[in-house]
Amino acid sequence: MNLKGQNFRIFVSDGTNFKVVGMATSCMVNMTTNTEDASTKDDVGLAAKPTITSLAWNVQVDSLNVVDAGAMLTAIKSFTPFTLMWDETRTTDNQEPVGNDLSCIGQAYLADATFTFNDRENSSKSLQFQGISPLEKEITIQPATIAAGNYTKGQFVRLFLASATDSSSAAPTKVIAAAKQLSLHVSVTLEQSTTKDTVGDFIVQEPTGISYDISTTALVRSGETITSSIGGQALADIEAIYEAGSPVRWQIANVSGSNNRTKGTVIASGSALLTSLSISAQNRQDATYTAQLNGYGEYSVGS
Repeated sequence: MNLKGQNFRIFVSDGTNFKVVGMATSCMVNMTTNTEDASTKDDVGLAAKPTITSLAWNVQVDSLNVVDAGAMLTAIKSFTPFTLMWDETRTTDNQEPVGNDLSCIGQAYLADATFTFNDRENSSKSLQFQGISPLEKEITIQPATIAAGNYTKGQFVRLFLASATDSSSAAPTKVIAAAKQLSLHVSVTLEQSTTKDTVGDFIVQEPTGISYDISTTALVRSGETITSSIGGQALADIEAIYEAGSPVRWQIANVSGSNNRTKGTVIASGSALLTSLSISAQNRQDATYTAQLNGYGEYSVGS
């Protein structure tokens, strides 16, 4: 029988056991090479003769489980390497590794992560790992633990911003009113650190920088959700932040209560510059705006 996608999964080690990336919807493994034409004057004809000069690999996995967003953001910020495994799976929740001949293990950095929290949708994450070690073939089955997960509706995670007139250290207190979409994207810059001392053909990489951006879309006007008893940032407030041209404090937090505006656990926080503000007013459609913020300095996990 053909192997189905739900039975090929990515595992992450916690130092003792491997845990599958829970509630995954897709994954992709890429093993690539760099080549160089090795043809010389000794070769007859015009055909190229490529030879492999280096090897590299990366993994992408998408999931509907975002409860570990804080842990992932911490790992990116601290440049913590992960030990990954991919394998065929079986039995309970398709989480038990088979340990057959397609299984591989290697170390990787979490080089790119996007967390998406959209209204009336299940929140999601997309993780991209860049391999930093040669791959090893597994002979014995690795121990694995069952990964728990919960759906998080996007309307229960919101972006809070300080006002344009607040000081640079002021905590953000108001959500983006009538918000429709929200995403947080974090990226690590990696530089090849391979030297002549490096054994083998695999490319060794080390982190040299980190950046992040936040994108949000909201309605220009939406009745009671703009005039809620709990204050929010409307388009005019966002325009004032844009015109001020200064970094603004932000928080992404779980919410509850009236209009889903009462701040709960803070997932991440920091300062950012509002670098782009676009207003879209299509005929016979709700007018919306999209704001893009680029991270200014380091972010913090939690408050």
